[in-house]
Formats: sequence, structure tokens, C-alpha cells
Amino acid sequence: MNVWNERYSGEEYHFGTEPNAFLSQQQNRLKPGMRCLAIADGEGRNGVWLAEQGLQVLSVDSSPVAVAKARALAALRKVTMDVELADLTRWDWGGEKYDVVVAIFIQFAPPGLREQMFSHIKSCLKPGGLLMLQGYTPRQLDYRTGGPSQVENLYTEALLREAFSDMEIVHLVEHNSVIHEGAGHDGMSALIDMVARS
Repeated sequence: MNVWNERYSGEEYHFGTEPNAFLSQQQNRLKPGMRCLAIADGEGRNGVWLAEQGLQVLSVDSSPVAVAKARALAALRKVTMDVELADLTRWDWGGEKYDVVVAIFIQFAPPGLREQMFSHIKSCLKPGGLLMLQGYTPRQLDYRTGGPSQVENLYTEALLREAFSDMEIVHLVEHNSVIHEGAGHDGMSALIDMVARS
């Protein structure tokens, strides 16, 4: 994971310090006290925002550099958030622990690992719990404003509908939108947003 440590090195926050726009639009679905898992949360921008909404947040990432910066951002913003260094291929996700799982741009995962992670997401959500997910669609390869260059790591509506067919899909939309998330995601982007209930 040296590439991620390199990406997160330096004073600047690679994806900025503000929450993902799709996530912040889901604010009305969140209630103080909810237990939340923020997967591959990087430098903590989303986890910190979730903690600011009163959620009990566990922010996990595989990069020690990112984890240190997430802790620093939480301290700067004066919120309490658990931050854990985690290799998601070996991590113990636990069972039915979370009211909310947030998965924003977790597309480092090739298909085999993605299926494993999606299965873990479902098993760690409480009944009625919410998954909030945003990713890039294959059209993103034309924009090149962020995300992986491997088409097999990208999401389509059909892929997500099939992967989460055992959940209630509350919201699923593909769209092209301009996003500004630090140097890492900047410009017109081909996105897909999903909210699903277990």
C-alpha cells in the first residue's frame, strides 16, 4: 500500500477536508447516536463530517499516513471518532454492528475483493441499516478526473443492482457531475450513487 502512503504524504489533504457531496446530501437519513463504519476513509474527511452529525464513527483505512491525518483532522475539528488501521482483505468486520456503512470511492478493489467486501458490508449492517455508496462508472475513463484506470473496478447500475439484490435499493442514480475534492478528484466526473437498506 506504499502508493497510498505516497499519495497521502505532505501537508495537504489529497481529497480535501470537506465531505463528499453525495454523502452530505444524505444528512436527513442520519440520526445522532447511529453507529457508522466509514470504509477506506483515507484522511478522514467523511468520517469527521459524520462524527459532526453526532454519529459514533469508526473510520478505517489501510494507510498509516492517512490514519494519522484522519486523527489530526478529527482533533482539529474537535470531534471524537475511532480511527483504525485496517487491511480490509483480512479485517474482522463483525456482524450486525452498524446502523450506517459509508463506502465512498472504494474502487481500489478488483472484482474478487469487491464481492468479498460487499458481502462483509451486508453482514455487518444491522437489520434496517443503511449503505451509502458512491463510485465511478466506466465513462469516468474518458474524463480522467480521478478514480482507477481499470474498467473492471468501476460500477454500473446493473452491477450494483445485482450485487445488492438482497437489500432494498432506496436510491440508485448514474450522473455526470463536477466535483471538487482536493487534487484527487477534480472536474467533470461519471458517478453512480446508491443508498440501500438491509
